[in-house]
Amino acid sequence: MYGPQPDEIHPMKGFDQVCFIKNVITNPNIIVGDYSYYDDPINSENFQNNVLYHYSFIGDKLIIGKFCAIARDVKFIMNGANHKMNCFTTYPFSIFSNGWERVTPEMEELPMKGDTVIQNDVWIGYDSLIMPGVHIGNGSIIASRSVVVKDIEPYSIVGGNPAKLIRKRFDIDVIDLLQSIKWWDWPIEKITRNLEILTSNDVTKLLNICNKKIT
Repeated sequence: MYGPQPDEIHPMKGFDQVCFIKNVITNPNIIVGDYSYYDDPINSENFQNNVLYHYSFIGDKLIIGKFCAIARDVKFIMNGANHKMNCFTTYPFSIFSNGWERVTPEMEELPMKGDTVIQNDVWIGYDSLIMPGVHIGNGSIIASRSVVVKDIEPYSIVGGNPAKLIRKRFDIDVIDLLQSIKWWDWPIEKITRNLEILTSNDVTKLLNICNKKIT
């Protein structure tokens, strides 16, 4: 056996609180890798409702890698929430029409932060908020109720509002090793064979299976 099937909606039998996200997404601008899950005891299939202000005419994407763990009530604010900020008022008069549409801004006038990218093996804690255009690196941990307003380097633990670095998870040489081997891209058979090593912190054993050296 090589773990649950990545195309299952609820991989834990009789426990619908956990949902493999990619199997319930209908928005083509939300892209999710295998085995990434959302944990919500109320309705774990409603993950897409937590992606806010995500309008198709803007075209920005939410990209989530493989093996990510996303806790209940995590929210992603997308670029559709942005208002013009270089004017005397930020109020969006134009959306109400009735004569106010004459001040409709051009798309290029609106603040755009680009795609939001969550890499692989990222754990996002309960009720966190991810702002538009943020990139969160591989292996990072976002503490509960954090507000992430800027990019997070790989294998960082961050927390707070705004989220700030608490510490790195490993020394830089170990981080470089993990970044280079990209275990999340291994065939699932290889991942399964090496679970005991991946769920440990034994660098020597990890080096042995990867035929690599730390310099």
